[in-house]
Amino acid sequence: MIHKTAIISSNAKLSKNVKVGPYCIIDQDVIIGEGTELISHVHVTGRTEIGKNNIFFPFCSIGSIPQDLKFEGENSKLIIGNNNKFREHVTVNPGTKNGGMLTQIDNNCLFMMGAHIAHDCQISSNVIMANNATLAGHVLLQENVIIGGLSAVHQFVNIGKYSMIGGMSGVESNIIPYGLYFGIRSNLRGLNLIGLKRKKINSKQINLIQAAFKKIFDNSNSIEKNIENLNMEDLSLSEINEIVDFISSNLKRGICRYIHD
Repeated sequence: MIHKTAIISSNAKLSKNVKVGPYCIIDQDVIIGEGTELISHVHVTGRTEIGKNNIFFPFCSIGSIPQDLKFEGENSKLIIGNNNKFREHVTVNPGTKNGGMLTQIDNNCLFMMGAHIAHDCQISSNVIMANNATLAGHVLLQENVIIGGLSAVHQFVNIGKYSMIGGMSGVESNIIPYGLYFGIRSNLRGLNLIGLKRKKINSKQINLIQAAFKKIFDNSNSIEKNIENLNMEDLSLSEINEIVDFISSNLKRGICRYIHD
């Protein structure tokens, strides 16, 4: 299970059935759960805890110090859950004292070639980041988010569940749950209908969600006033309540708006 060219600290903790391929380096304080595989040339360092059945493709750098000039060597952590796939050249950094000391990735995510997850990011389950998608520090991705290739997300941005970010986008404001976004410092383009269908939402419900969504982003009033004017039918939809709760949160980067045609 351990290739003869791998270098593993005597203080690292590897569970049974962990596979470590050629030229991998695992430093002290690293914990790796059973069934996880490092194919080759993978470097895992820092206070990094990795769960079960993850797979790391060649040249991943996991747990190296943050690319943050304020980092002063604090003993921060990186925690990775189960069943995640990290393709070639993915980089993930631990937390900092200014961000809760923790970067965390949950379960069943796919990070394609060259994806970068910076310090203090929080990644929920079933997230996909396509080739060379990058997150700055303190970004939060809720469950089932998809980030298209060559996209960049500004620090402190919160992206709601089932949102989709198109390829080659630049995101600097918070994206509501079920939102569809593409462009550079642009506006919402509508709802992620594919995501709603994957969630098993039927066509009638989708139409109701779309109607309530347009009420919330009616440009004749403020978003706050539009939310006050939602009726009981609008608020009977759990997805609309999730969007309202998201907007009502005290989010640092502000809400990305939707501009009607």
